[in-house]
Amino acid sequence: MANKITSIKFSEISEDFRFEPKFYLFKAKHRLAKGKYQFMPLGMLADKIARGQSPKPYTYKKRGEAENIFIRTADLKRNILNTQTIVYLADETFQTQKSNRVIANDLLISVVGNYLGSTIVIPNNISLGAFNDNSARVRITSNKVNPYWVSAFLNSKFGHELIHSMVTRTGQKILSAGNVKKLEIPILSNETFSSRLETCINSLQIAQDLIFKAFDLFSTFLNSPFINPIFNFTTTFSYISNGDLWTPRYSFPLYRQAISDIQNRFSTEFLGNIANVKKGDEVGSNEYISYINKRDSDVAFIRTTDVVNFEPDLYPDFFVPNSLYQEINQNLLTSEVLFTKDGKIGITGMINERDKVIVSSGFARLILKTKGLKLGLTPEYLFVALSNPIIGGYQARQRTVTASTIPHLREDRLKEFIIPIFEDEKIKAITSLIKDANLLKSKVKKELKSIKEDIDLLFELN
Repeated sequence: MANKITSIKFSEISEDFRFEPKFYLFKAKHRLAKGKYQFMPLGMLADKIARGQSPKPYTYKKRGEAENIFIRTADLKRNILNTQTIVYLADETFQTQKSNRVIANDLLISVVGNYLGSTIVIPNNISLGAFNDNSARVRITSNKVNPYWVSAFLNSKFGHELIHSMVTRTGQKILSAGNVKKLEIPILSNETFSSRLETCINSLQIAQDLIFKAFDLFSTFLNSPFINPIFNFTTTFSYISNGDLWTPRYSFPLYRQAISDIQNRFSTEFLGNIANVKKGDEVGSNEYISYINKRDSDVAFIRTTDVVNFEPDLYPDFFVPNSLYQEINQNLLTSEVLFTKDGKIGITGMINERDKVIVSSGFARLILKTKGLKLGLTPEYLFVALSNPIIGGYQARQRTVTASTIPHLREDRLKEFIIPIFEDEKIKAITSLIKDANLLKSKVKKELKSIKEDIDLLFELN
């Protein structure tokens, strides 16, 4: 790849006092863009620009335990709210968060750390929520721009470079609320981009609703009564030694009784009997390419934090060269099920037909065997089963061990999971919902990529 050689005046360096070649290359590009388009500071287009606050993590609730949404910085992906990972707050905790409320059509911008610059529009189905202190809320008030355009622009390559040109140069990059107000947004005909992104976000919400409907349907069919924890218990030496897992969770009565109840009421199979279990690959951090430096040919590298709404992120933290993708040749299949086995155990996802990615070794890749297919199982059904708090959750916790500080679930332990085999019509009902969701997600991924490419084209100025 050829180097770009240019010169910079000493006065520019002495003005900004930043010894970063890319910063000055962007400044030159920014000047060209301002010669072609009108720009206005975000502070003149919006109000309610402020950073949030965070309650104590022990107050976080899971889906179904509370209704007040709390959005953390890790939930902000490029143009997409990751509803797979958001948490909820009980009413009494939510009432302490009055200064950091968001409503539908607000913008949230990540202003600290790995997710710096990721921007979303709060979806229309969220009438009220709260957000944490590593994000900034922006409420558009001008009729010159639309929040969807601002999000699409800030998530473009030019927008990302603009944000990085504004961060404070401390040990950790931080975009202050004052610098958020200074971000210059192009004022141009943005109705088409806004409409396209809004359609994508609405379609994603429909897809998520279909997935959660499938989850709820599975739980209804499972109808397990074992939901109350038991904190004091005894076990036997024979049970521990037979399982060869000397951890308290392996003997936890709640987990054992829940699985035993399922085995008594349903036909079941070990996961290893119905699916092949493969693992992903490590590429080495020296191969990582950041979003801001990626080339069109580079391929997304999906780590366990890069599963968004049950699928690989279109724009994860890191990319790798296409040559490495060809060399590793994972040959991922559409509808292949992903299950995290390192770090945060039990995050599930499915490979979309639009995904050209490498998945890391923190994932187990699950592909149905002939036996599973003969039983009437589908990848979609397996995905939903493993997403269930009992089937995927309890059994993962039973078999997870901590090596030093990082939890691990070995592939041979994953193969021991018990999977219930529902009647054909129930499997088909669950499968249909997930297939409809994945079809929508495929269309959205294609359109989101197209939107970014079209905006990037606007700012390819010489």
